[in-house]
Amino acid sequence: MNWITPNWNAPKQVKALASTRIGGLSKVPYEGLNLGMHVGDDPILVLRNRELLQQQTQMPSSPVWLNQTHSTVVLNVSEPTNDVLDADGVITSSSNVVCSAMTADCLPVLITNTSGTQVAAVHAGWRGLAGGIVENALKQFSNDVMLWLGPAIGPQAFEVGEDVLKAFLDYDSKAESAFVPGKQKGKWWANMATLTRLRMEKLGIDQVFDSGLCTYQDSQRFYSYRRDGVTGRQATFIWIEEK
Repeated sequence: MNWITPNWNAPKQVKALASTRIGGLSKVPYEGLNLGMHVGDDPILVLRNRELLQQQTQMPSSPVWLNQTHSTVVLNVSEPTNDVLDADGVITSSSNVVCSAMTADCLPVLITNTSGTQVAAVHAGWRGLAGGIVENALKQFSNDVMLWLGPAIGPQAFEVGEDVLKAFLDYDSKAESAFVPGKQKGKWWANMATLTRLRMEKLGIDQVFDSGLCTYQDSQRFYSYRRDGVTGRQATFIWIEEK
């Protein structure tokens, strides 16, 4: 099994990681460590994959799993739960509550305050990002924060239409710098990491760390919905370790 540790200077009690597809028990086309229960994979294998990941990464509890719908809903959770929550982000101030965001091209965003007393995981597709889901999470933080942008579809692979361009330009004219004209008229290559940075700049947040990892281009390590259609899901996790 293989996972990614964020390249940021989070407080030592804040633990975080991003899973990959390497390892696990799922079969083609979900081959590897598929964590998605909603993609057509054998649920028994998915549950075993989740258990293996929790054991090998020494997570203190089962992650809080979300039913993600590209909303802007961020829920505050105070204790571990086996319920699947209807939201696209989860935040906690409690120790040993593992927040998660499941992805297969969308941008996973991890957030911690600088004192390490609050953490959050956010699933940000372009709709959620444009709609302000990261800002909705940040409203629940009490002091200075830092963000880590996990593996997502990169700017050389994420071609979008005029509707996506307009959604971001309506919020900030500077967002134009995150778009490059595509191969066809009316198409654009979008940079989700740059779009996130620009939105954070408007809030005065400059501690934004980017993994720089592209799910579409790295088929060995990552699932990609845009690349493969029927595929699995990886996830990104964060929790506060009990002192």
